[in-house]
Amino acid sequence: MNKRELKRSKAVFPIGSVMLLTELTARQIRYYEEQQLIHPERNEGNNRLFSLNDIDLLLDIKDMLDDGYTIKDIKASFDKEKRKQEKLSEEKIRIALYNDLMKESRFNRY
Repeated sequence: MNKRELKRSKAVFPIGSVMLLTELTARQIRYYEEQQLIHPERNEGNNRLFSLNDIDLLLDIKDMLDDGYTIKDIKASFDKEKRKQEKLSEEKIRIALYNDLMKESRFNRY
C-alpha cells in the first residue's frame, strides 16, 4: 500500500465531522454500517472513526440512492467491485510469482 492510500485509509474522523462532510444523519450512517456497506473502525471508547475512503463510500451511497438505486442494488454493486478488486489482486500476485520463478529457473537462461 502506497503512502497516499495509507493516509486515505487511516480512520481519524468522528461521526460528527462525517455528518458535516456528507450531509447525512448519524442514523443514516449507522444504518449503512448495519447493512455492511461501510466498516468504520472503533476507538477505545467504542466511538466510530472514519477514513477518507469511508467518506467517499458514503458519498457514493448517497449518490446512488439519489439516482434511484436500492440498498440491495448498492450492496450488489459493492460486492461486484470487491470481487473484481480481489481478482485483480490475485492476478497481480500470480504475475509476480511467475516472474520470480522465471528469474530463478532454468527457463530464463534461453
